[in-house]
Amino acid sequence: MNYPGISIQLPLWIQDLVDRSSGVFSSKEDRMRFVITLSRKNVEHQTGGPFGAAIFDDQGRLVAPGVNLVLSTHCSIFHAEITAIAMAQTLLGRYDLSDDGKVSYALYASTEPCAMCFGAIPWSGVSRLVCGARDEDARRIGFDEGPKMDAWVDALETRKIKVVRDLLRAEAVSVLDDYAASGGVIYNSGKTLRGEG
Repeated sequence: MNYPGISIQLPLWIQDLVDRSSGVFSSKEDRMRFVITLSRKNVEHQTGGPFGAAIFDDQGRLVAPGVNLVLSTHCSIFHAEITAIAMAQTLLGRYDLSDDGKVSYALYASTEPCAMCFGAIPWSGVSRLVCGARDEDARRIGFDEGPKMDAWVDALETRKIKVVRDLLRAEAVSVLDDYAASGGVIYNSGKTLRGEG
């Protein structure tokens, strides 16, 4: 049997969004707004679920964007965080973004990581995780975030990964709510929210 190769191709609209930015985001709020814009545009362009992520260096330079590609790729692992991490590692040519602790990168995510993405973060080489919406915000609209430990923040910080939560949470939650209101597919259950009570 001939098995297909696996590759991640970001939607074309992302390049236009990146080109319109300076590529440098001076504040953590600017970085989070960019990630939230990724999540919103992903829904508007119907290229995936309502989640965005990006890897930034210490100066706020964008290394790699990521969006949820589960629906468009028919692959359950292509969450926004996984996509951003994979893109950054491919661009930098190393599986440990920190290059054995020599450099520091941050992962910004429009929503706190699910169980799978949480598992990938310690091995990615990021030293910071910055989140907008909370796990419960995604669960409230029907997403199954998996069996993530209650003390997940402590678990990451024990591994020297600083976690910042609730940055522009209301803006991030509005993307989730708009997705639910429009009947967006809750891809891990095979249902849509339209008409459900």
